[in-house]
Amino acid sequence: MKIFIKAKPNSREEKVEKIDDLNYVVSVKEPPIKGKANEAIRNALAVYFKTGTSCVKIISGYSSRNKVIEIVI
Repeated sequence: MKIFIKAKPNSREEKVEKIDDLNYVVSVKEPPIKGKANEAIRNALAVYFKTGTSCVKIISGYSSRNKVIEIVI
């Protein structure tokens, strides 16, 4: 399953907001330095979809706020 993410690093709280079936907003506390925010996004999505972190992969947008994520369930 592929979903589209708008990342919000340096947020006050961590949360995943569903906009529609394919679009989500993911807020994480970590800064976008050395991939820390990307790891936090992967962890938050793994918890949200009740799967392992290894099942959540960033397809594109590694250095962008808009990302395409593939989740294997």
